[in-house]
Amino acid sequence: MYALVDCNNFYCSCERLFNPSLNGRPVVVLSNNDGCVIARSEEAKALGIVMGTPAFMIEHDLKKLNVAVFSSNYTLYGDMSDRVMKTLSAFASDMEIYSIDETYLDLHQMEYYHLAELAFRMKKTVTKNTGIPVTVGIAATKTLAKMANRYAKKKHLDVGVFLAANDQLVSEMLESTRVEDICGIGHQYSLLLKKSGFLTAADFVQAPEDWIRDKMSVVGLRLLHELKGIPAIKWEAQAPSKKNICTSRSFGKLLLTKDEIAEAVSNYAATCALKLRNQQSCCRTVHVFVSTNAHKTQEQQYMRSIDIDLATATNNTSEIIKFALRGLDIIFQPGFRYMKAGVIVKDFMPQHKIQRSLFDNIDRARNEKIMAAMDSVNQLIGKETVRLATQGFEKRYRLRADHLSPAYTTNIDHIIKVKN
Repeated sequence: MYALVDCNNFYCSCERLFNPSLNGRPVVVLSNNDGCVIARSEEAKALGIVMGTPAFMIEHDLKKLNVAVFSSNYTLYGDMSDRVMKTLSAFASDMEIYSIDETYLDLHQMEYYHLAELAFRMKKTVTKNTGIPVTVGIAATKTLAKMANRYAKKKHLDVGVFLAANDQLVSEMLESTRVEDICGIGHQYSLLLKKSGFLTAADFVQAPEDWIRDKMSVVGLRLLHELKGIPAIKWEAQAPSKKNICTSRSFGKLLLTKDEIAEAVSNYAATCALKLRNQQSCCRTVHVFVSTNAHKTQEQQYMRSIDIDLATATNNTSEIIKFALRGLDIIFQPGFRYMKAGVIVKDFMPQHKIQRSLFDNIDRARNEKIMAAMDSVNQLIGKETVRLATQGFEKRYRLRADHLSPAYTTNIDHIIKVKN
């Protein structure tokens, strides 16, 4: 059996955790640059606020309905996620983190446990240790466990646990789940299935395997087996290494000067380099792009990108920044108001299998030690405590975050103070 533990309205729950006055009040969290609604409390959902709605379109309604609005505070959310996952890791030997607020637990070694009781204990312990409410779904496969979690939220929200322990309970769950709500069924496949008469997960389970293989390939066939209780999706205790890494942001304001964009590109390149080192990979290509705001049709538009090939693969921050800035030099054009830039590193190879160029005279062993020391200091003291000068400190390109809450758990200056 597998368990899928999901934090309820995670971003909103994190905001409420340190501000109890928000309990019972509708809460929404906005995307980068305070763009769109990406998280809603149950109260906000009841008001009809739709996920993905641009904030400027409902600004008046949010104020009128006394909705608490927050900018995305990923520092806070990431730290609280880490606390939740560490708490859950005590319940099973194997855990697969699915997203920032969801994780699978492999319960196959716990056949003598009362699984419903275990689920309630998970829920109670996470809430006690972190203050974050969770829902637990348990079933025979990962897909069914995901469905059980969703079913618990829809049908048993007051309990917060659903154990698909027998065929009757599984059938009940399948019949209540529309095909578009099955994890792994995208929009196009859901249209195909409904057009073919498969409206619920129970209908999908009855579909002929040959038809599923023909219309949905082997991916659909795996999903069919999962819903029949036959594990077909690989267990990934560790996330697979990425094949490319992108760091890109829209600027908090439109930028005109090359220096401002270069500062942003340098920081994006540094982030890519750190992610490469974390997965012990090196890249052989650095891709850089810039663009104006395509929605401002009254303004001149410009969008360009370039690949810079490296003679020797690297994950060294200074080298990747150097090549990214070289790319920016080539594609930057003055006179435009830029909205976005980004860096993508690709064409990876393992860090220990680098083949150096014939003319490479860089002391790579020394640079590797420097990077290790820098990463160690930054991990111990704080992100970007040690950085390259070209990354700057002003961050004139920073995202707009007019409703950002404090970093309660990671910044000593933001710690809650108790008054007598």
